[in-house]
Amino acid sequence: MFGSGSNNDAAIQKALVVCEAVANGDFESRVLNITESGTAGELLHAINRLIDRSDAYVRESAACLEYVRDNKYYRRIAEKGMTGSFLNASRTINAATQVMSDKVVDFTKVADDFERNMKTVVETVASAATELQSTAQSMESTAGATSEQATSVAAAAEEASTNVQTVASAAEELSSSISEINRQVNQSNQIASNAATEAERSNEQVQGLAVAAQKIGEVVELISDIAEQTNLLALNATIEAARAGDAGKGFAVVASEVKNLANQTAKATEEIGTQIGGIQTATKDAVDAIQGITSTIGEINEISTAIAAAVEEQGSATQEIARNVEQASAGTSEVTTNITQVTTAAGETGQAAGEVLSAAGELSQQGEVLGNEMDNFVVELRKVI
Repeated sequence: MFGSGSNNDAAIQKALVVCEAVANGDFESRVLNITESGTAGELLHAINRLIDRSDAYVRESAACLEYVRDNKYYRRIAEKGMTGSFLNASRTINAATQVMSDKVVDFTKVADDFERNMKTVVETVASAATELQSTAQSMESTAGATSEQATSVAAAAEEASTNVQTVASAAEELSSSISEINRQVNQSNQIASNAATEAERSNEQVQGLAVAAQKIGEVVELISDIAEQTNLLALNATIEAARAGDAGKGFAVVASEVKNLANQTAKATEEIGTQIGGIQTATKDAVDAIQGITSTIGEINEISTAIAAAVEEQGSATQEIARNVEQASAGTSEVTTNITQVTTAAGETGQAAGEVLSAAGELSQQGEVLGNEMDNFVVELRKVI
């Protein structure tokens, strides 16, 4: 029970002042100089205990939350002396702080992993961009060199094609010339064969002439022998006529005439023999010459045959050359076409390499920007945690 009215009023007035101060957030206020006894005194002491516990709770909570504000999560509300709702609230805040601490640890780990992974990604992107730039530059250089080489090869192929066409024309002309030579050689061979036949026939005729001349020589020799015998007989007749005297004068005249005829016959026979000897010598020379001509014609025939064989072989070789030249011409045309395509592809490759190089440059810049943004993000993130 409360005491007297004036004491109660004073106690209530003290309680009101302190409660009003506490209600305005002044947890330093206390009911001082409690002299009241009984219920009034207990009330004032109860108010002070309430303020003490409320002040302790608020101070602990404020201290804990200040640490949380500074990203420090090890500060806890001292639960000793806390009771009831204060204890429950303190435990709830401590549990929440622990959860926040665990979350921050996890978040920090995630942030560290994110930073590490992002750095790896950025470094990989930067390395890839650098390598891509190098590859693109190499591609661009290679495409340029390929284009230049393709242009040179195209010019060489064009020149080779022109040369092959020239060789083809020359081979065609050579083939025509060889055909004409072959025809002329065959004609010469035929003429030589005919000449050999005629020479053989002339040789046979000259041989017959030599035989006839030989027979005439034999006849002339016979006539010469008869003339000598006639001359001898005429000489004997003249001697016998001289022995006979006048009776033998007529016979002597006849013997003299016979002797003259025999002498004339001997001279004529000698002259004929000389002519026959000349004919035999000329015939022998003709036979030797014809045999030489026949031998020469035979050699010419053999040479013509060898030339014909060589010309035929050369003709086959020329035809083979013509076929090869035709194939080479087709090959050079195909090379020219392929080189043109290579030149076009090289130009497109160079253009693509330029685009890749530009993209690699942009990728490198974006990688650098990404790295900077990531660093800024991690810095700001760490400020939060």
